[in-house]
Amino acid sequence: MEIPHIPVLLDEVLESFTDIEKGYFVDCTLGYAGHSSEILKNFPNIKHIGIDRDDEALTFSEKRLAPYDGRTTLYKGTFSEVMPSLAETPITAVLADFGVSSLQLDKKDRGFSFNSDNLDMRMDITAPLSAYEVVNTYSKEKLEYIFDSYGEIRSYRKLAGAVVEARSKEAIASAKALSEIAKQVIPSGGKIHPATLMFQAIRIEVNNELGEIEGLLNALENKHFDKEVVSLITFHSLEDRLVKNRFKKWSNACICDPQAIRCTCGKNHALGKMLSRKPITATKEELKINPRSRSAKLRSFRFEK
Repeated sequence: MEIPHIPVLLDEVLESFTDIEKGYFVDCTLGYAGHSSEILKNFPNIKHIGIDRDDEALTFSEKRLAPYDGRTTLYKGTFSEVMPSLAETPITAVLADFGVSSLQLDKKDRGFSFNSDNLDMRMDITAPLSAYEVVNTYSKEKLEYIFDSYGEIRSYRKLAGAVVEARSKEAIASAKALSEIAKQVIPSGGKIHPATLMFQAIRIEVNNELGEIEGLLNALENKHFDKEVVSLITFHSLEDRLVKNRFKKWSNACICDPQAIRCTCGKNHALGKMLSRKPITATKEELKINPRSRSAKLRSFRFEK
């Protein structure tokens, strides 16, 4: 079986779960089972749960994880929906590798690539909203909001205007055509393609990616197990900010009003602790092998109550 995906920060992920001896490991973003297969191989006493909304990924992973039959269960759906519904206990490790998988990026028919001949970007191809609808039917104001909030694009107004003007002549039917619009508005420079942030913004809207992360964090906050380790890999500042702020909240022992003269809550409200103060990033060696790991950040948290 040809393996299409190099899992990012693999050694660092394995290290974060060093103390896990039994229970269930949940891979919230199963993808092509790069991380999951290594977890199953390195931790022979744990059972595995894989979650993904991409049928193609689930089919591939089922075959890849066949050697571990009896130890693994796969669920289709978004992790924000599946995670709260899991009946398996105890869950001792949770992993999420946010963003688009390499195969989704590389397969032009999925519409994630700048050179794709169609415009889709759905992680679940049965979902009703695609990039085509966003680009061709959203108002200029709504596009501005997406480009500003999800892409943090300085020239978001100009870019939205260029999209609206282009689609008034004919529908924007391909990612290739959309990326050409970005090139006209955003100057080229460095290693980042001019359309990168626009594609990120549209992809986040199509797949509700930030809402999904919030949903997962809420599920973990509402239901967790003692000593459960959560390791989350983010790829841009919007994702990382959500994870960092929630981990910080979970680490706070005091929940009193910051303006209070003295603590009255008992300072016993911390849910656990962060395993490292700063995010872990790829080594120089990994960057040479897998350039897509350059923006990856790993943060880990251990629940202790």
